[in-house]
Amino acid sequence: MRILLISLLVLLVGAPPAFAQSNLGPDYVQTPFGPMGPAGRDLLQKVTLAGLWEGPAGRMALEKSANPKVQEAGRHLIEGHADLDRRTVDLARTLDVTLPTQPNESQQGWLNEMQAAPARSTEFDKVFANRLRAAHGVVYKFLATVRTGTRNTAIRDYAKVCMDTVLDHMTVLEATGMVDFGDTDAIPLALVAQPSSSAAPAAPAPPRAPQVVTQNTGQQQKGGGGIPDGLIGIAAMAGTGVGIWLWSRGRSSRRMHP
Repeated sequence: MRILLISLLVLLVGAPPAFAQSNLGPDYVQTPFGPMGPAGRDLLQKVTLAGLWEGPAGRMALEKSANPKVQEAGRHLIEGHADLDRRTVDLARTLDVTLPTQPNESQQGWLNEMQAAPARSTEFDKVFANRLRAAHGVVYKFLATVRTGTRNTAIRDYAKVCMDTVLDHMTVLEATGMVDFGDTDAIPLALVAQPSSSAAPAAPAPPRAPQVVTQNTGQQQKGGGGIPDGLIGIAAMAGTGVGIWLWSRGRSSRRMHP
């Protein structure tokens, strides 16, 4: 009986507890890729929402803009979200996450704004570039937060792909030259790059006067040629020693060979 109790105790201590992830909260579920929580589900749903309005916006750019750079940005949006949509649907099915099917109210409002702008006008190009660049900036920060904190390897890999796509879209949108970085309400990251109004430009330093080295303890005054007096004295002493040595050898030679 004692041996049986010891064996049960060893099994209980050595086996991993089934409730190991209970400390993460009731909103987490275990998956083959690690715990899946609210942030992972929110990520899949937000990327889906982004595709529901950014894809149509990209197609609108091809149809309504006369600016080749805006059209190029539209192509990147269409291709990027077509790829993300496939990845999102597959991962959501694997992780049992329900995805939205319609853009939200704000996104639909941005599409309506683009639709109302005249075709082949600068107004359309500005609305297109600024609305999409502002949205991508917000999404990129959200992706980075989820990518940093998730323990789910599938969500981590998916977030990395999304970040690459969003960064590509931000780059081509900025390349249109239509993004107003002074609009810090729409693009708050621009506020970080602005110089502080209280910072005054530093005045140039006045030229330094020539430094006169006086003879103090541990310092030697330099002569006109730029050679320290100490070195001159050592050289003189060495020359004197060599002269005495040569003179002594000369006298010795005369004594040996009269």
